Amino acid sequence: MTALVSIRDVDKGYVRGKQRVEVLTGVNLEVQSGEFLAIMGPSGSGKTTLLNLIGGLDKCDKGEVIVAGERLHEFSSGKLARWRARHVGFVFQFYNLLPVLSAERNVEVPLLLTKLSGRQRKQNVRAALELVGLGDRARHKPGELSGGQQQRVGIARALVSDPTLLICDEPTGDLDRESSESVLELLELLNRDHGKTIIMVTHDPRAAEHASRLLHVDKGVISAEPLGTAA
Repeated sequence: MTALVSIRDVDKGYVRGKQRVEVLTGVNLEVQSGEFLAIMGPSGSGKTTLLNLIGGLDKCDKGEVIVAGERLHEFSSGKLARWRARHVGFVFQFYNLLPVLSAERNVEVPLLLTKLSGRQRKQNVRAALELVGLGDRARHKPGELSGGQQQRVGIARALVSDPTLLICDEPTGDLDRESSESVLELLELLNRDHGKTIIMVTHDPRAAEHASRLLHVDKGVISAEPLGTAA
């Protein structure tokens, strides 16, 4: 079986001032289509950098990043942006909704870059909001919604273009326990019933329990066990 995501011998670092900081070194990872993968690790461990490489927000310094058969490490910035818009839905910790727009208008934003007609965009937006249980909140602005509802709008926005995979960076990090559980159950449903491939970074072990596989990252090293606990 060909993996949906294949990371091969990847290095990634950043220059801070006069010093270069290596974040990922020799990383290898495969994610199968339809998988729900959780990635945990301390702050600064490299997990968000790994997420950004998979989602096409950044490029590796060395190695290969292949997603849905495309060799992202070979793409120009423009081609990478176009690929990202078509294939990746992003869910962020702080929602990133536009406060002056209604829920339906926020969800529509990714479709404005497509060739879909206004009618088709409206149908897609309605379907996405219904899927996350907010069909009756379409005309509400973010300030009129709870944190959990705002995150559901964020998930609807990520889904509206029917992406190849969902990239979730601390999707419950700004939510209370009840809202967090509701959002995680929604992600689990999208994975289980709709076949969405989900890669989620989280600090919360309870959130990671909803995934089908858990990996740990620390100092650029990936392990199936928390570092220091493996036999």
